[in-house]
Amino acid sequence: MNPTRRQHLRQLAAIGLAVGAGRAQAQGAWPNRPLRMVVPFPAGGTADVLGRLLAQRLADALGQPVVVDNKPGAAGNIGSEFAAKSPADGYNLFYAPIGTHGGINLALYPKLAYDPVKDFAPIALAHTLPNVLIVNNDLPVKSVAELIAWLKANPGRANFASSGNGGISHLGAELFKSMTGVAMTHVPYKGGAAALTDLIGGRVQLMFETAPNALAHYRAGRVRALGVSSARRSASAPELPTIAETVPGYEVTTWTALYAPAGAPREAVQRLAAEMARLARNKEYDERLAQIGSDAPESSPEHLAAFMQSEIAKWGKLVKDTGAKID
Repeated sequence: MNPTRRQHLRQLAAIGLAVGAGRAQAQGAWPNRPLRMVVPFPAGGTADVLGRLLAQRLADALGQPVVVDNKPGAAGNIGSEFAAKSPADGYNLFYAPIGTHGGINLALYPKLAYDPVKDFAPIALAHTLPNVLIVNNDLPVKSVAELIAWLKANPGRANFASSGNGGISHLGAELFKSMTGVAMTHVPYKGGAAALTDLIGGRVQLMFETAPNALAHYRAGRVRALGVSSARRSASAPELPTIAETVPGYEVTTWTALYAPAGAPREAVQRLAAEMARLARNKEYDERLAQIGSDAPESSPEHLAAFMQSEIAKWGKLVKDTGAKID
């Protein structure tokens, strides 16, 4: 081989090594392109607003866009299935609700096209929202204790509304019934708006509704709020006692969490978890969430995995005990 050809081959080899090294470096520098976050709710609702707020904060922290992809339907199951089957490359995320990953849908639906435990890698809890126990203004009670006393003195006279069979507003009321021994009749609606309309009009007497919706009507004087379902008082309405102050051990928290498809790179999961932990300690972010009626708990992949198992056990048992069925 002549010297010129030998030199040419060496140059080509050097170029090949440089290109290969560049590709390896680019592939390893996560994230180096936009991420997608599936939100299994319609655009515009409270959960979508919270999901988009999280997506924007993560984009700021990661230096890459986090694009929200709404996949609503079937109580979150459509979005869950789509997310479970997405590439586990660190660029696909799922903003999961309590229904799909807290055991409720597992108990309600005889067959799911995804497994919330096996098909997903937990990252961290994202947001928590308490329910608020609200009653019609004409009901002669002003506290949780007075409500329990009235319900026991008037068994079967009260109807409680929910946004649908098997939803958290339904199950929260069923838990309240089982822990207090009161009797009241469930009236399911197709969504919280219709239920609130009938509560205000007096066609139903009480409801356990998520904080953003309940507090708006409470502050407008359209309903009376008796207590919040979280373990601690809510920063959004600190004047309201917890239901647990009257019914020890009662706790119902609507939550969402961030997951990736199972098998996602550990680097991506750990980085996302670290950024979410920083967000949970961010005062400005907490204040923004409080305006919506939400909170951002400190969490981690390990914490979320353990919390998820406890929720699956809790809600799965309650669905079975109450005989709740999907609409």
